[in-house]
Amino acid sequence: MTRRIVLVDNDVEMVRMLERHFQSEGWSTVAVSTGADALAAVQREDVDVVLSDLVMDGVDGLTVLRAAQQREPSPRVILMTAFGSMESAIEAIRHGAYDYLTKPFRLDAATVAVNRALDDRRLREENRRLKAEIAERFGLDTMLGRSPAMLALFEKIRAVAKTDATVLLVGESGTGKELVARAIHHASARRDAPLVAVNCAAIPESLLESELFGHEKGAFTGADRKRRGLLVEAHGGTLFLDEIGDIPLALQAKLLRVLQDRSVRPVGGDREVPLDVRVMCATHRGLHTLVAGGKFREDLYYRLAVIPLRLPSLRERPDDVVLLAEHFLARAAAALDKKVEGFDKDAAAWLLRHRWPGNVRELENVVERAVTLAHGALVGLSDLHVEFSADGPARGGSRPTLAELERQYVERVLEETKGDKRSAARILGVSVRTLQRKFK
Repeated sequence: MTRRIVLVDNDVEMVRMLERHFQSEGWSTVAVSTGADALAAVQREDVDVVLSDLVMDGVDGLTVLRAAQQREPSPRVILMTAFGSMESAIEAIRHGAYDYLTKPFRLDAATVAVNRALDDRRLREENRRLKAEIAERFGLDTMLGRSPAMLALFEKIRAVAKTDATVLLVGESGTGKELVARAIHHASARRDAPLVAVNCAAIPESLLESELFGHEKGAFTGADRKRRGLLVEAHGGTLFLDEIGDIPLALQAKLLRVLQDRSVRPVGGDREVPLDVRVMCATHRGLHTLVAGGKFREDLYYRLAVIPLRLPSLRERPDDVVLLAEHFLARAAAALDKKVEGFDKDAAAWLLRHRWPGNVRELENVVERAVTLAHGALVGLSDLHVEFSADGPARGGSRPTLAELERQYVERVLEETKGDKRSAARILGVSVRTLQRKFK
């Protein structure tokens, strides 16, 4: 890409020398000797860096800086100043100048400063682009649904996003609780800060405390260095605790204190670290039942359930099944570069008839697999890899028990994932720990 720089100084010889130098460095230059001409160039040209004298007749360097800041994306501005104007240069830095050079300076020093400014501009632009892509992917507008249940949920999400209140997302596995958490975060005032997601069921109990709260060097065997916890990583942003019902009771007490005091003490530490973090949690388990059974603290439950949001299962939103299936089909077809345009009548009927115990996650996986297997423009019933009729598998009129059906389905998913339990758990919509318990 062509690198473009505006050079301006009342000293014409200085400008010519800088122009020759930066052209030899491969830059495209706009060299002028008045602030007014620099102002016009910045407003007219798409440039990466401006190297401007600070003190000039008429339009000065600060005015050029302000004009550059109005552009989108804005070029980085480096100001040149005499030694006696150092205070003015520092003030310019406070107003957004990237750097300054004190005259006289070496040309190689100017090259270093300009290249650093260019790298900074590129990094900021890349960061802005990535944030825009994330917002496009996880924003509320990307959530699909036209059923009354989902339209009501969208309204609640918009209202919740405007606050910093703690949110508890409740729903069956596979209903999209993390997607909703991300949508709330990216619609909130914290969107430019990190969202840190933690699956509490996927982290061993022995490591969960250290992961969340961090630890000091030497706090326990193997702690060979200090580590910031995920709560601190989420400072200024949002911490999403998925499967909150799986947190051990001992950690529940410590988490409650963090939420109350807005500070965290690392494992082995002797001081509190202040926190500014919004907490969102999710569970597919009935926390009321866990509270009644003494497995979840009642005070923590009420601290987390300030705003409870229930996500409907796919069975409760049949109007959305085909809409979601077509979305997943288009995405999979594009990824595989296949011309698959939709579902035939039998496949569409099966999609509407199926109960979808794994909810949206199961639907997504079924459709992606069907697109992979499809040979024509339309996905057929055979492409969906349906092994069961609407009433169960055809086995000479006998009907399996729910346990048998579950075992068959788990074995089939494990076969598809070649024994990868983590991938199988994701498809089934359960935690790895739950899958391991089923094996036992």
